[in-house]
Amino acid sequence: MKYDILIIGAGPAGLSAAIYCQRAGKEVLLLEAYMYGGQIVNTPSIENYPGIKNISGFDFAEGLYQQAVSLGAKVLFEKAAAIREAAEEEWKAVDTTAGHTYLAKAVILATGAKNRHLGLEKEEKFLGRGVSYCATCDGAFFKGKTVAVNGGGNTALEDAAFLSNYCGKVYVIHRRDTFRGESKVLEGLKQKENVEFILNSTIKALEGEEKLTGLSLEKKKISTGEVEQEKMHLAVDGLFIAIGQEPENEAFSNVADLDAAGYVKADETCMTKTPGIFTAGDCRTKKVRQLTTAAADGAIAALAACEYVDKIL
Repeated sequence: MKYDILIIGAGPAGLSAAIYCQRAGKEVLLLEAYMYGGQIVNTPSIENYPGIKNISGFDFAEGLYQQAVSLGAKVLFEKAAAIREAAEEEWKAVDTTAGHTYLAKAVILATGAKNRHLGLEKEEKFLGRGVSYCATCDGAFFKGKTVAVNGGGNTALEDAAFLSNYCGKVYVIHRRDTFRGESKVLEGLKQKENVEFILNSTIKALEGEEKLTGLSLEKKKISTGEVEQEKMHLAVDGLFIAIGQEPENEAFSNVADLDAAGYVKADETCMTKTPGIFTAGDCRTKKVRQLTTAAADGAIAALAACEYVDKIL
């Protein structure tokens, strides 16, 4: 099966790329390992995308998907496992874990990033038993209960705001005393009576036997000019972890250079070290990872990929 451009990942970057490629008259295949839309589907309300006052992440992703498909893009739910040079000159071969191989003249890596884990004992055991990485997915299960959100970025603050509408008490645990998230969301949280901030604190252990019942924290305490570590216990029914994301690009390191954190290195046209291999979205090296930058990357990578395909025809 041959295509002009194959896109790995059907999040905002990948879907935006597909829209641009299809509008340029190219035959496009998207490979998605999980579900289309990426992480944005878990966002209850998007208010910072230009031209759209307010929309849910699910509705935004659904609109992108339907637009790409209506233009002719094909989407298959398979996980890409490797990229290699095909036997035919100037074609790339993409192998999937389903045992299929697809050929394309250009490939766009738009694999996004996955939720970063705390790396604590019992974290995997308690997944679905008090531990979650998605407030909008699981928040309703904790109605009237006490939960904690760990993190200091937009996702953590948005999760806390969302949970405050369901839960009796929401603790926001952050290892620093300042937040990276938007001040508007932070100020809104400070006005809520059922939200409490626990700053300069780190989660050291998850408590409970069959499910999460509490957290063991280590809090920085400054007294007489010295920093001391104060241990504290927090009884909670749930913990929502929002400490950032990490990429999954190891399988493609043969065609793209990765930085120390595993993100794909690329130039301003989103091209990697390998001609015909491009990247877009949260999986690539950049300072700002937002919905708008993912969509912009998708457009840039698509136009560059289309130009590359036109040159080798």
